[in-house]
Amino acid sequence: MGTSKFKNEPFTDFTDKKNRKAFENALEEVRQRFNKEYPLVIGGEKLFTDDKLRSYNPSKPDEVLGTFQKATVEQALHAVETANAKFCEWKLVSPNKRAEYLFKAAKIMRKRKHLFSAMMVYEVGKNWAEADGDTAEAIDFMEFYAREMIRYSEDQPLTKLPGEKNKLVYLPLGVGLVIPPWNFPLAILAGMATASIVTGNTVVLKPSSDSPAIAQMFVELMEEVKLPKGVLNFVTGGGGTIGDVLVQHHLIRYISFTGSMEVGLRINELAAKKQQHQIWIKRVVAEMGGKDTMVIDKDLHSFDDAVLGTIQAAFGFQGQKCSACSRVVVDESIYDKFCEALVTRAGTLRVGETKDNPNMGPVINAASKNKIMDYIHTAVKEGGKIIHGGNEIEGGYFIEPTIIRDVKPFDTISQEEIFGPVLAVIKSPNFDESLKIANNTVFGLTGAAYSSSKKKLQKADEEFFVGNLYLNRKCTGALVGVHPFGGFNMSGTDSKAGGRDYLLLFMQAKLSSKKIIK
Repeated sequence: MGTSKFKNEPFTDFTDKKNRKAFENALEEVRQRFNKEYPLVIGGEKLFTDDKLRSYNPSKPDEVLGTFQKATVEQALHAVETANAKFCEWKLVSPNKRAEYLFKAAKIMRKRKHLFSAMMVYEVGKNWAEADGDTAEAIDFMEFYAREMIRYSEDQPLTKLPGEKNKLVYLPLGVGLVIPPWNFPLAILAGMATASIVTGNTVVLKPSSDSPAIAQMFVELMEEVKLPKGVLNFVTGGGGTIGDVLVQHHLIRYISFTGSMEVGLRINELAAKKQQHQIWIKRVVAEMGGKDTMVIDKDLHSFDDAVLGTIQAAFGFQGQKCSACSRVVVDESIYDKFCEALVTRAGTLRVGETKDNPNMGPVINAASKNKIMDYIHTAVKEGGKIIHGGNEIEGGYFIEPTIIRDVKPFDTISQEEIFGPVLAVIKSPNFDESLKIANNTVFGLTGAAYSSSKKKLQKADEEFFVGNLYLNRKCTGALVGVHPFGGFNMSGTDSKAGGRDYLLLFMQAKLSSKKIIK
């Protein structure tokens, strides 16, 4: 199974009536999970607490999608100790056998793809295509990392030395704390957790409090493929209560985190301090955030393509992607025309409950909605002009797709990550200046440049300082194996998820050298 070549999981074509019907059925079926309560899972043991955590539907904020536990500090510590005890066994399981668990899980997820996607439609407000893409990526991560582990377990090339036999092997690190985000609540969670597991580490998984229901489905999937108890330990609860405690535990060997810059920096700071009884330097793998720019030159292969790419990258999943285009820098000679075209396109976007498959759904929660609205008001105060949207919509946590023109390169909304459906349009005198503006934030995750000039694209290729650069296409939609993903500066540790280097972050290399005695 693992020797076949990796291929990306295809996306579902929802223009096909049969596919639409199947998805509607899944949306109905997954509702059976809503009224249930789900435990913590530590060493295979199901645990309940007095303090509960509920997951809500951001399209209908009074709809409860499941009840979960708020782990106590004692339970969090117990999870680390359990994972540490299990590590002694799990690290000895052969890489091929560990890979087999991932292949099995991917196979089951492929069969039940729509159920996983349907839960994301309800829990995080993804429309059908966005949810389907998330599940496809989760399958891709499992398939890709399983094959990668097999590759790393093979003989590694070393320079030959007469009289010696040398070998290099990759060993797991230990107990990993995995903290995935709510915005790709299945793909990133599955990627981070299975990369840890397949490399021989044991995991304490603490999902976002905004997306425990989809995390629960992943945990059940790993139970179904009979992953040994204690390899994956599931701990729900507030980051403030148990997050710091877990990061600081002396038995935690590494932290794999995806989320905001502020939280990522705090984790890095806490992890850097040696605790009593700690015998290693903790490793932090962090994917933190972005302020991603698309640069539009005056000379274009297709003006319409550039407009469409900008709209898709800015408003796909309500702009709640670390790769989303939140600033577009446009050459002054086409600036007014481009702004008008953006408004026309944005006017075709439908906002609504995601079960009905609109273009855009809600933002994740009330706090996020309020913060985004504050950014919009700040933009106007600083001289920006709203040319589309700018309002809340009744019902759920809905905000209109918002376009603000005449934003200056160092305005607040040009510098800070908003994580919502807000696009800043910045005027630039020329392509060189556009690149300078593109590089003027503390982030460096994704970016894009549209131009028909080979010379300008070459310049962008050399000078646009981001981990993932796209030329004449939008800056979102990285595919596993095709576009290894991770950024520079405050965007994180350039972890390159879905690439050939990624698993190295979860392992350490041991060299054995043996003298040949004749």
